[in-house]
Amino acid sequence: MSLKKQFLKTKPVCKVTFRLTAEQAQQADKVYLVGDFNEWDEASTPMKRLKNGDFSLNIDLESGKEYQFKYLLNGDVWENDWDADNYAPSPVGGTDNSVVNCNA
Repeated sequence: MSLKKQFLKTKPVCKVTFRLTAEQAQQADKVYLVGDFNEWDEASTPMKRLKNGDFSLNIDLESGKEYQFKYLLNGDVWENDWDADNYAPSPVGGTDNSVVNCNA
């Protein structure tokens, strides 16, 4: 798992690359990125499966904010990003959510 961020100088955008390795994806056929930025919609943000079995997705987030998120594997297994910037208690399930910090 990894997060890569690039802050644009011309507009308040943080370009974030989310990546989940094949091993971390646990043989999943489909992985979705679910979080504050898509209103926790479990189907709106599918990640792209790469030839090596990893999953990756680039999204633009508004700078100056933090966003909570999780990965959803095959529609039923929730996974955190262990390289996240931080963790926050989830209001459901008694677990933590991953946090990506887009403060420049």
